[in-house]
Amino acid sequence: MKVALLGLPQAGKKTLFSLLTGREVPASRRPEEALEGVAHVRDGRVDRLAEICQPKRTVYAENRFTLCPDAPWGEKSRAWLESARKCDLICLVIRAFPSDQVYHPAGSVDATRDRDYLLSELLLADMATVDTRLQRLEKEKRGGLRPEQKIEEDALRKCMQTLEESRPVRETVLEEHERAALRSLDLVTFSPVLCVYNVGEDGLATDYGPDTLAVSCLLDRDIAAISDPAERAEFLAAAGLVEPGLTRMNRAVYAALGLMSFYTQGKDECRAWTIRKGSPAPVAGGKIHTDIQRGFIRVEVIKFDDFVAAGSEAAAREHGKMQTRGKDYVIEDGDVCHFLFNV
Repeated sequence: MKVALLGLPQAGKKTLFSLLTGREVPASRRPEEALEGVAHVRDGRVDRLAEICQPKRTVYAENRFTLCPDAPWGEKSRAWLESARKCDLICLVIRAFPSDQVYHPAGSVDATRDRDYLLSELLLADMATVDTRLQRLEKEKRGGLRPEQKIEEDALRKCMQTLEESRPVRETVLEEHERAALRSLDLVTFSPVLCVYNVGEDGLATDYGPDTLAVSCLLDRDIAAISDPAERAEFLAAAGLVEPGLTRMNRAVYAALGLMSFYTQGKDECRAWTIRKGSPAPVAGGKIHTDIQRGFIRVEVIKFDDFVAAGSEAAAREHGKMQTRGKDYVIEDGDVCHFLFNV
């Protein structure tokens, strides 16, 4: 899954990107250039499985982040949005910290104003895309529209009505074939939005509402610089935190996209796998290898808490904690799985 980091200049996007991915933003980066990086999702359940199994390697789930160009204030061009169109989630990074040393392009810090501005820019960008495509179809009508073009035109008109009501196109009621007809347009408001407020340390407890998260990039940078786990835990406790903002952000990304993790374990590897909530067992197995989905027979499942309590797969099996499930079983968050298949 790909996550776009969008926001105004000096909102904290570059710092957040570097903290999440470990990739520094080069000084030579051009203003219109997008950068991509991978964030490993630190997961205490993976760590606990690794403690028990002592594998040769431990593999965490990943989120892919795209650092988009700065959103200009008050300009008509929306080229800064192009790299976000192929992403699954739009993450708006919004400045909510005061500082006389850091300028704001609008002249003052107002998080609500900035959020509304960015959301309106997303809507206006899609309105322009839909309008352009409708105009082209109108010209093509002279020669008669093909059935698939008629489907597209009807879907576009539904989307335009939604956009004119200041609502994102993801709220438009569309049939699957209508969605398919619009896929090539890469409408940005089809993607869900997560608003990340970059606050000062005293703003971490602020509740900004649903689909939001408050983090302090400055504080998280200090946390990331502490290598000793005990010292880091002490620092977090002093700040009134249980975990770093980066951990909370990765979890918020999962929630916004309707994702969850299941696990595989053994002497060679303990690993987290990412799937959508509601995925049946064969689809989950297909994340590991397409042959598992194609030749799925059954899956053996141990709930994470049962695995930890038993102390090993063999002990969990002995205590009757291993369940054998078929192709209709819906994988649950935290399931420790062993797939059986034949191709």
